[in-house]
Amino acid sequence: MLYRALGKPVFFRMDPENAHHLVINGLHTAAAVPGVLPLLRGMYGVPEAPELATDLFGIHFPSPVGLAAGLDKNADAVPGFSAIGFGFMEVGTVTPLGQPGNDRPRLFRLPSDEALINRMGFNNRGTEAMAQRLKALKHRPIPIAVNIGKNKITPNEEAYRDYEKCISDLYEYADFFVVNISSPNTPDLRKLQHGNELASLLTAVKDRMAAEAKRHGKSKAVLVKIAPDVSFDELEYIVDTIRNSGVSGLIATNTTLSRDGITHKNAREAGGLSGKPLNARSTEIISRVYRQTEGRLPIIGSGGIFTAEDAYAKIRAGASLVEIYTALIYEGPEINRRLHRGLRELLRRDGYRHISEAVGADHR
Repeated sequence: MLYRALGKPVFFRMDPENAHHLVINGLHTAAAVPGVLPLLRGMYGVPEAPELATDLFGIHFPSPVGLAAGLDKNADAVPGFSAIGFGFMEVGTVTPLGQPGNDRPRLFRLPSDEALINRMGFNNRGTEAMAQRLKALKHRPIPIAVNIGKNKITPNEEAYRDYEKCISDLYEYADFFVVNISSPNTPDLRKLQHGNELASLLTAVKDRMAAEAKRHGKSKAVLVKIAPDVSFDELEYIVDTIRNSGVSGLIATNTTLSRDGITHKNAREAGGLSGKPLNARSTEIISRVYRQTEGRLPIIGSGGIFTAEDAYAKIRAGASLVEIYTALIYEGPEINRRLHRGLRELLRRDGYRHISEAVGADHR
């Protein structure tokens, strides 16, 4: 309860983005101090449990709970986040060129809804800076996914070049990639989800991945992150296109533009909403994707997970792995131990020996 009693009251009195940077910079600095990472592991780490460890995309995940993209945009705090119980993490979204993102303020808390709204706009230092960060890692205890996007100044018809460059610059350092075409905070980005643009983009991505695999002598997975704000007809087309492209899987879902049921005054702010209000919609999207693909396209579930029951619902709906973000802000690093303890209890309750047996259970 240390975070709730001491950390959260301090952070929540600060500007949200200032608090964000304080955490990232603090974890980055602390990782260089002898003894700090073992201390973090002792306080918040999660020992690997055989029933939760997962092998997917040719990668071993010590737990099924990861950190979603957006928190560590420049891979500044990988050792720190690796020490507090995550089974994997996404860094980014990164773009070929560094860019400042949208004007501040651009991050808002909605405490009564246990949600966040952000319109950050892919603020990051670019692929070269991230490559240097990842190259400098001496030890990598958990898999690292690099979430890639396009620069704001890049028109959609040339977006594929940005994704190709991200892959080329970072292929050596990523365990797998995530193609972000679903952030609501870069103009026209979500249009890449539709029509021939999606098929053309994913063809370019797959071709670049194949070229880099040949150059480096190792194939790596690439996933696509989709938005929750699509009709079911649009979703069916998007999923068919993703499946036909031959990519490795998808992440469902990114943040939402919906404000249904939101009570906090910050609901009027523009941007993508994450947190508890997204939970049901993201789980529904996962369920529909699993049914449409007959469970043959791996899914990482993201959106509104605060409890083990939330995570388990996404797993039973069809997710092989799950991610959190907003819950970490509201609940603190203690959340990983609670999630893992709860997932193990839920597996025992349902008579499953391994979490893979629960994936898609609602469809059987």
